[in-house]
Amino acid sequence: MHDKSMTNRGSTPPQKKPGSGLGRPFATVRFGSASVPIYVGKVKGATRYTASFYLNGRRVRRTFSTLEKAKQEARLIAQNVQAGQQHGNDLRPHERESFLLATRLLGDLGIPLVAAVEEYVECRRELGTIPMLSAIQEFKRRSGGVEFDVKVARVVEELLESKRQDGVSERYYLQLQSNLNRFAAAFDVPIVEIRSNQIDDWLRSQGVAPRTRNALLATVRVLFSFAKKRSYLPKSEVTESELVTKVKTGDVDTEIFSPEQFRPLIQAAPPRLIPILAIGAFAGMRMAELSRLHWNAIDLERGFIEVRAGQAKTASRRIIPISNNLRQWLEPLPRQGVVVPDADLFRQVTALAKKLEIEWPRNVLRHSYISFRIAEVKSAEQVALEAGNSPAIIFKHYRELATEGEAQEWFSIIPVPGQFDRDLVKWDRRLRKLKILSAGEAGSDESGS
Repeated sequence: MHDKSMTNRGSTPPQKKPGSGLGRPFATVRFGSASVPIYVGKVKGATRYTASFYLNGRRVRRTFSTLEKAKQEARLIAQNVQAGQQHGNDLRPHERESFLLATRLLGDLGIPLVAAVEEYVECRRELGTIPMLSAIQEFKRRSGGVEFDVKVARVVEELLESKRQDGVSERYYLQLQSNLNRFAAAFDVPIVEIRSNQIDDWLRSQGVAPRTRNALLATVRVLFSFAKKRSYLPKSEVTESELVTKVKTGDVDTEIFSPEQFRPLIQAAPPRLIPILAIGAFAGMRMAELSRLHWNAIDLERGFIEVRAGQAKTASRRIIPISNNLRQWLEPLPRQGVVVPDADLFRQVTALAKKLEIEWPRNVLRHSYISFRIAEVKSAEQVALEAGNSPAIIFKHYRELATEGEAQEWFSIIPVPGQFDRDLVKWDRRLRKLKILSAGEAGSDESGS
């Protein structure tokens, strides 16, 4: 006579059919010692009220569109039940005493006796020989302090706010926001209810490449780890996200430019595209790092680029030496504010390569720099420090992709005469306009190099 799809008194009706399981009644109609509980729930989006009672040993449920109609029917049912109790009560005195005592014990909980017995029987079947009280005590020990009703969307909101306060990069924040909002949209439930197989199914449903799938899983693990710290998940258990296995991606070929391929591309580039091409190819900076770089971090006089912790992917500061040819590419440029003031410039670089019928593999500038740099200095440790990678990765993916002679040719690519005369005045005018629009962003970086 109890239904777990129903809500507690005064709460919002759940999105389930009434009468689908055990739970607290929404209201109870009593007549004498007889009581009929009324449950509330959703049927095809509409609120419905269900009176539940026993007739001839079988549960009967009757559903109504309004609470008043349900109460009217429940009164009639309670009267009939009471009449049956008065005329056909064959309980022995000690049985009646047990019945009344059990009813009084359940009185404060508002649970009918039959519902309590049903739930007890179901628990006993699930636990087998395990004592019920021991199972409850162990559950409380392992989940002590856990909030069980916190939905995924709320955890995502709190995580994003904490990351914002921690000062993570805008690029990382936006990626986290995009991935987790997709996850929250798919799981409109408390995070404690999500299981590893559901996470795995969601990842597979995204239709993305293995590496991207692993990146999505990493983001979900960040969410579950945060929820665990916030006591939305048991702290003594492995999270469900950690039970999901990463996809095996295998080794990926590292594609690089040859000096013959890259020279016509950078020498055909207008001044506005030079910072991306030159710093990417001759300093090996990641495009995400380059998008956050300011000119005051580029010291041409002392010959290095400082990648600050807040700009680096690895959140650690590093120094990149400026080669002689990179200096020649950067000196003629107006060096104020951000190095790449317009995100569309990245698209324009690949568009230029396409126009020249030059294929543009993923991360090709960085891969090229690392490959030629290790051929030049012959030290994975040194290149790892400059590139912000581990020596193991450098050795595994970049060693012996280029010869020493090719490296010398690569770092000898310089501007052609008159290259910076093409539209430098026009580009300087545009920079000044952008500088006005983003003066607050540039701040002290307007002092130049």
